[in-house]
Amino acid sequence: MNLTTSYLGLRLAHPIVAAASPLSATLDGMRRLEDAGAAAIVMSSLYEEQIRAEDTAYALYTEHGSNSQAEAGSYFPELPDYDGGVSGYLDTLRRAVDALDIPVMASLNGTTSEGWVTYARDLEQAGAAALELNIYSLPIDPAVSGAAIERQYIDIVREVRASVRIPIAVKLAPYFTSMSHMAAELVGAGADGLVLFNRFYAPDIDLTTLRLTRSLPLSTVAELPLSLMWIGLLSRHLKCSLAASRGVESATEVIKYLLVGADAVMTTSALLRHGPEHLGTMKDGL
Repeated sequence: MNLTTSYLGLRLAHPIVAAASPLSATLDGMRRLEDAGAAAIVMSSLYEEQIRAEDTAYALYTEHGSNSQAEAGSYFPELPDYDGGVSGYLDTLRRAVDALDIPVMASLNGTTSEGWVTYARDLEQAGAAALELNIYSLPIDPAVSGAAIERQYIDIVREVRASVRIPIAVKLAPYFTSMSHMAAELVGAGADGLVLFNRFYAPDIDLTTLRLTRSLPLSTVAELPLSLMWIGLLSRHLKCSLAASRGVESATEVIKYLLVGADAVMTTSALLRHGPEHLGTMKDGL
C-alpha cells in the first residue's frame, strides 16, 4: 500500500512523524526513531531562554576572579570553540542530518525578535529540512490585548519567513478567540504549515513541600477531539500543510486525523509510554 504523503513540501514515506521530545534530543535517540520507522523527526526544541542562561553562566565563570591575583589573569579556561549555548544543539542537528536518511526538522522557541531570526538562520545553516516555530506566550499583563498577542505571533512568522528559505510550520495552542482567522493570518504571513495543538506545562502544588511544581502528563486519546475538529475545519479553507498532534496512541488515531485532512500526524506521548519501537506498530496498523 502506498502511504506516502507531502508535508511542508517534504516527501515522506508515510504520515507518522516523531515530534519534538526527549527522544529526539540526541543523535542516538534520533537513530532509534529512524530505525523504528519514523517518516521524519522534529528535533527537541531549542529554547532561547535556556541559551541565554547558559551564556550568562559561561560569562560569569570565565570572568570570576579575573585579575584578582598578580599570577593569574583568570581561573576558568575559555573554550576556544564556544559559540554560545546554541553550539551543542547545532552540532547535534548537523550530525543527525548527515547520519539519517529521513528529514530532520528543527523546533525553535524564542523570546525576542532577534532570537527568533538569528537562531532560525543558524538552524537552516545547520541543515534542518524545515523549521517548527514553537511559539509560547503566556499573557499576564492586563494591559496587553488579545489582538496585540496575535500580532506578535504574526510578526514572528513574518520576520522568520524573511530570514530563511526552508519551510516553516507554526505549532499553535488552541486558545485563540477566532482560530480560523488566526490560522489564515499566519499562513498569510508566510507559514507553510500548522501543527495543532501544542501542550504547555501546567502548575501544581506539592502539599508535602508546599512548593509550586510544574508537570506535563503524557497525552491520552481523550485529547483527540479538539485537534480532530480543527484539522477538519481548517483543511477546508487553508492552502497549507496541516499536522495533527495530541492523543495519538495508535494507528486508529492516525487514520482519524488523515480522514479529516491532516497531511502528517505527530506523536510523542505514545513513544515515551511504549518506546520508539511503537512507531513500527503504528505504521503496520496504518
